This record gives sequence, C-alpha cells and structure tokens, in this order.
Amino acid sequence: MRRLTLRQFRVFEAVARHLSFSKAAAELHLSQPAVSMQVKGIEVILGLPLIEQLGKKIYLTDAGREVLHAGRAITARLDDLQANLAQLRGMDTGRLNVAVTTTVSAVATDLLARFRGAHPRISIHLDVSNRESVLGQLAVNRIDLAIMGQVPGGLDLEATRFMDNPLVVIAPPEHPLARKKKVSLHDLASEPFLVREAGSGTRGAMERFFEAKGLELRTSMEMSSNEAIKQAVQAGLGLGILSLQTLELELALGRLVVLKVEGFPIMRHWYVVHRADKRLSPVAQAFKQFVLAGADAKPSRRK
Repeated sequence: MRRLTLRQFRVFEAVARHLSFSKAAAELHLSQPAVSMQVKGIEVILGLPLIEQLGKKIYLTDAGREVLHAGRAITARLDDLQANLAQLRGMDTGRLNVAVTTTVSAVATDLLARFRGAHPRISIHLDVSNRESVLGQLAVNRIDLAIMGQVPGGLDLEATRFMDNPLVVIAPPEHPLARKKKVSLHDLASEPFLVREAGSGTRGAMERFFEAKGLELRTSMEMSSNEAIKQAVQAGLGLGILSLQTLELELALGRLVVLKVEGFPIMRHWYVVHRADKRLSPVAQAFKQFVLAGADAKPSRRK
C-alpha cells in the first residue's frame, strides 16, 4: 500500500482549513489543479472520499476529518522536531509562533520586539486575532504560545499570569462626567456604552462587574476592535470600557479621559498560555521565561 506523504498532509490541511481549493493554492503558492491532484491522490490511496461539494461549497467527510486530525498531529510533531534540532545548532536559528488577542497586541508587540532584539536571527510569526480565533489555534496546536486575558475552561491549557490589566471607563474630554471628581455607578446608568463583540474577554468582565452590582448598562453599539471603540468615544457616540494599557497615546494627546468611577478599575490579568500537553521548543520556552522574568507569575491549569 502506498503511504501518504508529508506534502500531501500539508496540502490537505490547507484545503480543509480554508474549505477552498483556490485559497489553499494561493497560500501554498501552487496552482489550483495541483492542489486538487494532491487531494485526489490521498483519496485514491485511502479508497475513501475526503471532500464533498454541495453547490459552490466544499465540506469534509468523516474520513476527511480523520485525515485532518492525523495530519495536524503529524506535522506538529515534525515542526517540533525541526525546531528542537535547530536549537541544538544554536538558539538564534529557531522559529516562534505566537497568537495574541487584539486587546493585548500592544503589550505583546513590545515584548516580542525586545525578545527579538536579544535574539535577532529568530523567526517570529505573530497572529493578532479575536479571542475565539486564538483559542481555536491553541486547540489545533497551530501555535507555540498565546498571550491573552480571560482563559476559559474546556481546554487543557497551562496559563501563567504575568501582568495586571486594569479596565477603565473612558469618555471624550468635554463629557459632563469628565468634570466630576467622583463618578458613581448610578451616574453611568443613563449613559450609552460602546462594547466589544459577544465573547470578548473585556465585554465579559464588564458585564459580570455590573451584574454583580445589580446594574444594567445601555449598550448603544457593538464593535469588533478597541480602536473602533476609541474613535467612537472620541466622536461622542458613548462611553467605553477598555484596558488602560491600550490608551497611552489617546490620553497623552488629550483625546480621551479616564473617568474616576467608584469600583474602578476592574482588575484583570494577562496570561501566557500554551497547551498543557505541548512540549515547548527551546525558543518558545525561552520566550515564555522572558515574558515571566520579574513578573508575579502564577501558573494554573485550565481544563
């Protein structure tokens, strides 16, 4: 029986991830017919269809999902092997794959820049995505490490806290509440709030805080990024609650102000996260230790 090749696994993984031959071809710098032939070759070897097409959309069959799962496990092990062997030749030749949530991107970018300064030959791939996407990449072992806020249950993750993340209420400088030395929570009850999308860690922390106080805030608009919320608050469309660490420029330029609200800031934390069963490469381990250096790090296991 013919054996599947690593190339076939990689091609099929790209097709299965995009559910598109054309997008997979573009990513792999191959022609679409070449990608189709690779997938067809796997089907011939296994004697089972891996993909079915309904209209213009393609879907994985049960056999396709099995091949995808096995292929990801195999390629991940080989990637780990290559990284570890590279480290034996010298740490500065390794590769680091990191994903971060949009809220922590400024903090993570600074950390990566300083780490890269100490190890200039390391290849770094950074993906900035929403929380759901970052968790998905952890689940399928596509990344070495993630940096994020709220770490959920349901996945076998090792999460280590390394930095406080205070959430504050922001307003335009001309807002009436900006002149108050102390803003009560009831003062906020009639104010419209601009919030992140459902599932966002910032939104979840905000909702839990006000629910515990027996208050319900008026949500005027839902937005998919912190930058959109900052611009909308500056335009006078409502108040916002964001991480203080994302506001350095706007506060320095006087475009936004932090309201002095009772009970604030809501204190959250940043975590460096990886799968509990993942064997970190020397580069990934070095970056994790770099992040935790000097921090009040508290490891925990989330299942």
